[in-house]
Amino acid sequence: MRPLSSSANPPPLAARDDAALLRALSLDDTAAFAAIYERYWDALHAHAGRKLGCPHEAEEIVQDLFVALWHKRHSADIQQLKPYLFAALKYRLIDSIRARLVRQAHAATPPPRADHGTEETVAAADLHAALDASVRQLPAHAQKVFRLSRLEHRTVPEIAAHLQVSAKTVEYHLARSLKLMRGYLREFLLGLVLLTGLGA
Repeated sequence: MRPLSSSANPPPLAARDDAALLRALSLDDTAAFAAIYERYWDALHAHAGRKLGCPHEAEEIVQDLFVALWHKRHSADIQQLKPYLFAALKYRLIDSIRARLVRQAHAATPPPRADHGTEETVAAADLHAALDASVRQLPAHAQKVFRLSRLEHRTVPEIAAHLQVSAKTVEYHLARSLKLMRGYLREFLLGLVLLTGLGA
C-alpha cells in the first residue's frame, strides 16, 4: 500500500484562518498570498474607493499595498491580518489625499516667475512646463477628461455627464492619461536628476 503524501487532502485555502495564511506566506507560499488577496481585495478596494472617489486610484493604492505585503512577508510582524491591512491602507490613503491637495494647490497657483534667479524657482517653472507639456501630448479625448478631473476637480459622474459619455469611458481615459503622463514625467525627472548630479 502506497503511503499517503503529507500534502494529501490539504485543507482548502479558503478555509484557513488568517494566522495560518500568514505562516504560509512567510514561507513563500504564493497560494497563501493569493488567498489573502482574494479574501481582502474587495473590502480594501471598496474602502479606498469611498475615501478617494476614484476607482482607478483606489485600485493602484490597494495593488501597491499587496505588493508591499509580499515584499515584507519575511520581516513584517503581523499579529492580526485584517487590522494590519486596513491600517496600512489608512496611511496610504492619507498620503494620497495629501498629494492630491498639493496638486490642487499647485494647479490653482500661477507658475512662479523664473527671474528671481534661484535654482528652486527655475526647477519649479521647469516642472510646471513639463506638466503642461505632458498634458498636451495626451490624445484629445484624454486631455479633456484629464483637465476636467485634475484641473477642475470634477468627479467621474460629472465628467461623464459633461462629455455625454459613460463613466467607464471616463475611467478608461483617466487611467490611460495617468499611465502616459507617468512616462512623460519620468523622463523629465530622470533628466533633472542627471543634470543636478552633473552640477553637484
